[in-house]
Amino acid sequence: MRWLTLYARSRQAPASLAVVVISTVAAWALARAFGGGPGDPHLSTLVLFAGATAVSVGLGGQDLALDRTAAIRWMLRRAAHVLLGSVLIGAALLAVQTTGGQPASPAFVVRNSAGLMGLVAIGAAWFGGQYAWLLPFGWLPFSFLLPPATNTATQVLTWMVLPPGSAAGTWTALVLAVTGTAVYAVGGPRR
Repeated sequence: MRWLTLYARSRQAPASLAVVVISTVAAWALARAFGGGPGDPHLSTLVLFAGATAVSVGLGGQDLALDRTAAIRWMLRRAAHVLLGSVLIGAALLAVQTTGGQPASPAFVVRNSAGLMGLVAIGAAWFGGQYAWLLPFGWLPFSFLLPPATNTATQVLTWMVLPPGSAAGTWTALVLAVTGTAVYAVGGPRR
């Protein structure tokens, strides 16, 4: 159990957890104070985005050379880190919503948390752990600003705000989650 504690500290897990909880509670308070249309996915997407960017800080260790030369199996730990981050940000949002907030369906939360963590993992593999947030940050404006459309390309770009039953949103999130987890697990963060 000591290695898990050391791993969590080296990946700044306590700070990431604090940011996930604080951002989720702040969004819940804003939703209660100002309201929002029922079924509006924007606030839930913002909460999941904030959680994914908070977790992304831990995708790169303190010493990348040590991570690459250590005699332990990093691939499983990296994949578990991405998957547990996805579960954490989704569970935080669902837990806050049980107290009465703007409800988002569990399918929406699972899809978006997995897709956003996949994007963050791809960002860590391409840009390094400190810049892993760049890909979701760059993709978020497309989801919020593009008008809803029926063509597939626009639906892929706006997958974060599509209803949970949409095929384009589900497949985009699934491809991002699987690709991001695999790329990060195999290659690790960029130096």
